[in-house]
Amino acid sequence: MSCYSSNSSSHCQKRTFAAGRGGLRPSQERWGSRESQPEWRGPKDEGSRPQADPVSPGAPRGTCQSMCPKRELQERESQNRLHRFETLAGTERDRRPRADPLRAVKEYSRPAAGKDSARSSDLRPPALLFKTVCYLIDDIATMPGRTPWTEAYNFVFDRLRSVRQDMIIQRTAGPDCVAVLERTVRLLVYASFRLCGEPLRRYDPRFNDTQLQESLSWLMQGYAKEPGPHANQEEFQALSCSRVLQHTMELPKRLRTSPAVALALSINRAFSERNPVRLLRLARRLSFLQSCALHRHVAACHRDLLLVYSHGLSGRNCRFPLRRLAELLGLEDATATAAGQLCQAAGLQVHQGDQTVVFSKTGFTETGPPRCTARHDTLDDKRNDLTLLRSIIHGCHLE
Repeated sequence: MSCYSSNSSSHCQKRTFAAGRGGLRPSQERWGSRESQPEWRGPKDEGSRPQADPVSPGAPRGTCQSMCPKRELQERESQNRLHRFETLAGTERDRRPRADPLRAVKEYSRPAAGKDSARSSDLRPPALLFKTVCYLIDDIATMPGRTPWTEAYNFVFDRLRSVRQDMIIQRTAGPDCVAVLERTVRLLVYASFRLCGEPLRRYDPRFNDTQLQESLSWLMQGYAKEPGPHANQEEFQALSCSRVLQHTMELPKRLRTSPAVALALSINRAFSERNPVRLLRLARRLSFLQSCALHRHVAACHRDLLLVYSHGLSGRNCRFPLRRLAELLGLEDATATAAGQLCQAAGLQVHQGDQTVVFSKTGFTETGPPRCTARHDTLDDKRNDLTLLRSIIHGCHLE
C-alpha cells in the first residue's frame, strides 16, 4: 500500500515541541506552544479559529479549562479509577495513585437519570476539546513504547467518546468540530485495520464501526451545513465510499470527479459486479487510510477470486503458480506461503514442491463468512513509524 498523501498543496510543518516519553507529562510550555502556533491545526484544517464561540445559541457553554473536570478528577482519584496514563509520575505503585491534572482526560459516562450532564463546569469548550484530541493522538495513540497498542487504543477510544459527548451537549459546530471529527475518523479507520485480528476482549470491531460511522456521518453533515469549500472533504468522501461501498452519484460533480472519489467509485463498481481481480488491482492505488477503510471487504474479495478461479481453471492437470496468485490477491508480502494458506483454507490442493495450487470447483469449500484474522502491526517498515501515523491522523501531507 502506498504512503498516505492528500491532494492539498500545503505541507504539514514539524511540531516545534519534542514528543515526550510514555511517562512524561506535557509541560505548560508545550500547552502554550500548541495554543500559540497557528500551524498546530494542520495546513488542511478549516482555516483560522472563528472569532465567535462555535456553540449553538441556547446550548450550554463549557467553562472547564482542563482535559478532565476537577470534580471528576477528585472522584476517580478517591475511587482508585485512574488509568495508568493519568497517574502522577512516582505514585504509580502507591495504594492510591495520585492524578496528574495535565494527563488526566475526562472519561465517557452514560447520562444517568436525575444526573445533570449539562453542568458548565464539567463541559470543555470547543477549543479545549480540539486540544484534548491532539493530546490523545500525539501523547497516547502514536507515542513510541506504549505496548500493547490495544491498551492505548481502548483509552483513546473511550476519551474520544467523551469528547463527542461534550460536543453533542453543546451542539458544537464550526471548524473545531470538523477538525475533531476528521482526526477521530482517521484514527478509528486505522484501528479497524490494525486490530482486526485481535480477540473480542481487546477489540470489538462492531463497536468501533458504530462509532466510526456515527463520526463520519456527523462530519458529512458538518461539511453540508458549513460554508465551503472544505479542504479535506474529498479525502473523507473517498473514505466513506471505500467503507460503505454504496452509490454516491448524488455527490456534486466537483467531488465525484476528483481522483480520490473517482477511484473509490471504481472500486465500488468492481465490488458490486463481484470483479475481485479488478477491485484488488485498483486497491493498489489507494491511499493508506483508504486501504484501511477497504480492508474489511478484502477477505470477501479473496474468497470470490478463489471461487472464480476454481470454476474457470478447474482441472487435475492445471496447476497455477502461488506467487502469481499472491500478486492477484494483493497480499502484502506477495509470497507463495500466504497464498497457499488461503487456498488450503478454501479446501484447494496445494503442492509445496513446485509452489502451485490445483483449482477445483468441487474441492472449493466455504467455511462461514470471510473474516481477516491476521494481526496488522504495520503495513510496511515506513508505516511502523508512529510519527508518520501521527501525521496521517492530523491530515498532514506525506511524501
